[in-house]
Amino acid sequence: MVERDSDKHKARQQRLKQQVDAKVAQATEERGVLLVLTGNGKGKSTAGFGTVLRAVGHGKRCAVAQFIKGEWPCGERNVLEQMGVPFYVMKTGFTWNTQDRQGDSQAAERVWQGIRAELADPKVDLVLLDELTYMLSYHYLDLEQVCDAIAARPAHQHVVITGRACHRRLLEMADTVSEIAPVKHAFEAGIKAQQGLDW
Repeated sequence: MVERDSDKHKARQQRLKQQVDAKVAQATEERGVLLVLTGNGKGKSTAGFGTVLRAVGHGKRCAVAQFIKGEWPCGERNVLEQMGVPFYVMKTGFTWNTQDRQGDSQAAERVWQGIRAELADPKVDLVLLDELTYMLSYHYLDLEQVCDAIAARPAHQHVVITGRACHRRLLEMADTVSEIAPVKHAFEAGIKAQQGLDW
């Protein structure tokens, strides 16, 4: 019985390997990828920063724009800036706290102008646009300008976009889209956001 189960398992794994090997053989194009991490679940920015860390670990040059974020400590920034990754940060905090459309728009535009230069730089391998989706939903940034800059980036450059309710234009442009869905969240149970886990 055990031997028969082992033979079945081996046969299944061999078929799976053939399928995977065929897909690997077909994937021959090498170019920059636009990755969108969206949805209402926790972990979009975390996944984006994990991708930046992975690239840096391979000696790639990266740049990060943090929209929405305030002046509070950021663990990812603490590490990645020491590794030479430039950050462009709005520093205004959550829009529901500032309630200042003009100030938030100006801060978003400053960050955009900084990161836009990185998107045009052929020496930059990966750009993270953290929480960009909100800037487009609130009309703080011009959708056409953002899409044009991403489309015109150097051919090898990867771009990662995070945030809820990603605009359909970016979803259509994207090579990979992952939607992170909420199942449970500690905050909903009254557990506060904590340093080292949530920021």
